[in-house]
Amino acid sequence: GADIAGKIGNGWNEDDPRNPAVIADNVGDNVGDIAGMGSDLFGSFAGSICAALVCCAQSSDLSQSWNTMLFPLILAAGGLIACVVATGGCLMIFTVKEDKDVESLLKMQLIISSVLCTPLLVVICYYFLPSVGFHVKGKDGVMWWHIAVCCTLGLWSGFVIGEIAEYYTSGTYRPVQRLAVECKTSAATNIIQGLALGYKSCIIPVTLVAVCVYINFSLARFLGISIGAIGILMTLASSLTIDAFGPITDNAGGLAEMCLMPEYVRDRTDVLDAAGNTTAAVGKGFAISSAMLVALGSFGAYAQTKHLFDAPMIGGFQFMGLIFGAVVPYWFFALTMESVGVAAGAMVDEVKRQVDDKKDEKKNGDAIEVPDASEEDCNKCIAIATNASLIEMIAPGSLIVLSPLFVGYMFGAEMLAAFLLGAVVCSATMAVSASNTGGAWDNTKKLVKGGGLEQLLPKGEYDAKLHGKNSEAHHAAIVGDTVGDPLKDTSGPALNIVMKLMAMVALVFAKSIPDTGAIEQLYAKFA
Repeated sequence: GADIAGKIGNGWNEDDPRNPAVIADNVGDNVGDIAGMGSDLFGSFAGSICAALVCCAQSSDLSQSWNTMLFPLILAAGGLIACVVATGGCLMIFTVKEDKDVESLLKMQLIISSVLCTPLLVVICYYFLPSVGFHVKGKDGVMWWHIAVCCTLGLWSGFVIGEIAEYYTSGTYRPVQRLAVECKTSAATNIIQGLALGYKSCIIPVTLVAVCVYINFSLARFLGISIGAIGILMTLASSLTIDAFGPITDNAGGLAEMCLMPEYVRDRTDVLDAAGNTTAAVGKGFAISSAMLVALGSFGAYAQTKHLFDAPMIGGFQFMGLIFGAVVPYWFFALTMESVGVAAGAMVDEVKRQVDDKKDEKKNGDAIEVPDASEEDCNKCIAIATNASLIEMIAPGSLIVLSPLFVGYMFGAEMLAAFLLGAVVCSATMAVSASNTGGAWDNTKKLVKGGGLEQLLPKGEYDAKLHGKNSEAHHAAIVGDTVGDPLKDTSGPALNIVMKLMAMVALVFAKSIPDTGAIEQLYAKFA
């Protein structure tokens, strides 16, 4: 709403003090990218630990020892300690001398955290798991080093997925640079190439998660998958730190613009913000991959509770469940995008009303300049965003909580299992695509605004009036950024909750869900 009303509606710069929706925009960055992402990642953290504890409790060997029951918690605590050490080490050893060093420092923090966690998790597995082969539900003879391999695979899969997200969203790599070049043609070509970028960016992350799931399941069944999710989240403290970097620098840039500070100050905050957008995409990659493994771990706990190891996934109600499960993320995605559209429309109308009220009648043919927005004006925009976020989430939230219960009680436990698998797979690919597309469009806008096309276009073709700030190419990039904001900040991250919450609801109500649902029983009577 702030972008449409300010940049597109009135031609103002980003964070212009005349725009009353700017404060709501900055508040939204904090709520969504810090509080929201933190809640998402900590929810994954708790969910992975719970799934691992359930799997440990269902093992006749692991449930007998207090040390082995504590193992998932010790693993999580060890990762936190490693991240604190890595953060302190990075700040003492590395310094920022050039613009490019910002992104490198943040990346180095994540690398060191992952390196420190690797030997630490091996030591924890060695001391807290039985030294001889033990039983997990569905497999005998699991060794402590099998669990260490599962955790290590999760840890480094998460790191690689984050690097893939960086490649597709950072302005220093070819995908975003190609989008910037497309902006000189039109906004339409920018949108087309951005969507293609997002779809392409799904391939490697989803393949990595699939390989990780296969190996972990082969080694330790669903306990291995749950431990893999904990492995991804062992670097949670570091990933949250670099994820919060983006909204902090974005707000700093907004303050610089509103306080009319010199241009070089805003240029520096833009450099930091561009690095923050990339790290935010890395954090979203972690969140999506961990959510997928957490959902599969919770699904495994549900499947073990209902004894569904031999349940067929093809045929009858099971195949129908897969299809229904794949539809739900699209339904949820549509509801959240509509919610953003409704809230943005209300915000634009409010800003337009305020601006029209402030414009005095023309004198001598000249319009009086619109004054800066007051605190009361900003509070009205914040109230619109707050009310919309609460009211518009009722329908999507109800869909995710009630749909597993409806499928379970109406069609039975086996169809619910298929339903969950369809939802997890579809949500994962959509979430990766939406997050990377939005992040790429955001950095494309910053690249064009900062004159990045001068290095990308053939020598002699660059013209600041056509390809620089406030040019047609810049306006095309702004359109892409405006479309990408709800993708990367609303609908994409929300699909993480879809995966985890549906599986967790099924696990919580597993004991009460019948093997044969009401509709299935009715069908059997007349078949």
